[in-house]
Amino acid sequence: MNTMYSFRRCPYAMRARMALRYSGVPVEIVEVSLKAKPAEMLAISPKGTVPVLDAGGQVIDESLEIMRWALAQNDPDDWLLGGDSRLAELIEANDQVFKVHLNRYKYAERYPEQPMEVYRAEGALFLQKLDELLENRDYLLADHPCLADIALLPFVRQFAHVDRDWFATTPYQRLQAWLQRFLESELFTAIMKK
Repeated sequence: MNTMYSFRRCPYAMRARMALRYSGVPVEIVEVSLKAKPAEMLAISPKGTVPVLDAGGQVIDESLEIMRWALAQNDPDDWLLGGDSRLAELIEANDQVFKVHLNRYKYAERYPEQPMEVYRAEGALFLQKLDELLENRDYLLADHPCLADIALLPFVRQFAHVDRDWFATTPYQRLQAWLQRFLESELFTAIMKK
């Protein structure tokens, strides 16, 4: 049996759980207390971060790699888009740039160099780009969900939830609809059950 160590609200763990659920790979999800990480998890992944997948002895402790592993097992709706290079570019922009702005916006008190609104504005540039990608379709890169949608979803959700009133007033109506569609989807609600 595959085992994944997870933390329900961690965006990296969320995206890994969504890919595993979509692919139909059987997996036991072990909810981890970040204050008391299980010895079994630390034994296979000493860095101590979630998610960590033990796939029959193969240890994968990066969320994107877990997603790709799951999709290699089963990708019925072509989330990998036949290897389209735009997937990696968009996910990298999210993970390397947008995530920095998100952290500074969400935890602005830890970054007093700038007002919170500056960090929000920097992150909003990425939201605008995503909204533009949704101009003629419901998903970021195709007419159906793909790896990029699922990989970015938890981070956009987090950004939106810092100040829901502000997010609701942004001009990013397509992105708002995209986020709401996913938040109401069976895929997301299933992986978020306590």
